Amino acid sequence: MSIHTKSKIDYRKAYLQVALNNSLEDAKNIISLLPESDRIIIEAGTPFIKQYGMDGVKYLVDLWGTKVSDPYIVADLKTMDRAEAEVSMVAEAGASAAIALGHAPIETLNSFVAECEKRGLDAMIDMMNVEYPLTVLTALKKIPAVVILHRGVDEEKFNKEKQIPLHEIIRIKGRYNIMISIAGGDTQREVQRSIFNDADIVVVWKSVYSEEDNTLDIINGFLKEIK
Repeated sequence: MSIHTKSKIDYRKAYLQVALNNSLEDAKNIISLLPESDRIIIEAGTPFIKQYGMDGVKYLVDLWGTKVSDPYIVADLKTMDRAEAEVSMVAEAGASAAIALGHAPIETLNSFVAECEKRGLDAMIDMMNVEYPLTVLTALKKIPAVVILHRGVDEEKFNKEKQIPLHEIIRIKGRYNIMISIAGGDTQREVQRSIFNDADIVVVWKSVYSEEDNTLDIINGFLKEIK
């Protein structure tokens, strides 16, 4: 199995993904502070999409497009069913990638990957709370562009011992030519650990919101780690 050929992401690079989960105003403020970098991916987070729908996705495409020539927007749909319909919506809104949950039925995931490829989007599968991600991948007809290894917000909040499953990176990459995204770590040390363990994308959001006055310095620090 191999990655699909229509990928919009460069598999030779590492990326920082900034997740936007709050208001349109917050998104505008944060994007205004971000450096112009082709290593930054913007995510329309699930709460953001639930609040603003496809208009919110279009807003982020246009907003990030004022700073970079080829804005890359990930729509975190957390698809569990009706993959074709959900992928179609975000494709028409201008997204570059969409996310489904690894706990979705295999039929849904196969439909999701196929529809993403048909629409020219990168398919991403989030393995949050999936004990054995390889079991999901081996059951698919075709692998996605990206697998997300994810410690959820509630997991981190209520279970301080829960670790990001970085050990899965070597297992997955040992079998597939695939990009790995790490979500659930938001400090410079966690970004360093993720990149050191061969992650390709690191997702951050808390530090960007909680320290808005220092956003540019924080993001530039993260970008230095991924280069």
